Amino acid sequence: MERSRINRIMAEAAELIGRAGFHLPPFAHWSPGEFRTRATPAIREGRLGWDITDYGQGDFDRLGLFLFTLRNGRLADLQAGRGMVYAEKLLISQENQISPMHTHVIKTEDIINRWGATLAIRLCGSDAQGRMDRNAPCRVDCDGIPREIAPGGVLRLSPGESVTLRPGDWHEFWAEGGPVLIGEVSTVNDDLTDNIFAAPIGRFANVVEDEAPLHLLVSDYDSDVA
Repeated sequence: MERSRINRIMAEAAELIGRAGFHLPPFAHWSPGEFRTRATPAIREGRLGWDITDYGQGDFDRLGLFLFTLRNGRLADLQAGRGMVYAEKLLISQENQISPMHTHVIKTEDIINRWGATLAIRLCGSDAQGRMDRNAPCRVDCDGIPREIAPGGVLRLSPGESVTLRPGDWHEFWAEGGPVLIGEVSTVNDDLTDNIFAAPIGRFANVVEDEAPLHLLVSDYDSDVA
């Protein structure tokens, strides 16, 4: 993805988030220079901040997602069963923009339609080895109410509705009828190792530096850009 496109997506996302009545934390507004001097280990190591991906496929409008990580705990705390064992993100899914089929090894997450149109989630279960089983139903909780979704069935969430997804719950999602602002509340998040995709794709975009960054992406933190 060109950095210029990423910058435009950031500006458009910030405008949509504002229309929804949500406020991003102060570090969201730091320039790259401010980030280099002010970012704490908690921000860098937790990979808090902007995250825009086309999954390395070069077609963001068809296969992509906007994310902003607001808070993230430590895997050591999760393993110890105490401390900061949680994470929170904001996501934006555009109409018919797919976030591709995947699951997690560790993370359990609540996916919440915070604002906008309808959020559609396709679900499949796992086999005994944890691989996606297109013939297995998926049993999930929707706002505390158990539901069984047929293999490959689509769960649709209106604003205010949510679903709890556990490791082994394979899912892909998109917006219907317009963009959706999505909340994600989960156990500790690790986007480097805990995303298992059904197709051989990457988690992050390959960035072409055609202009200076408006804000740094979490994928910039280990690079010369940061």
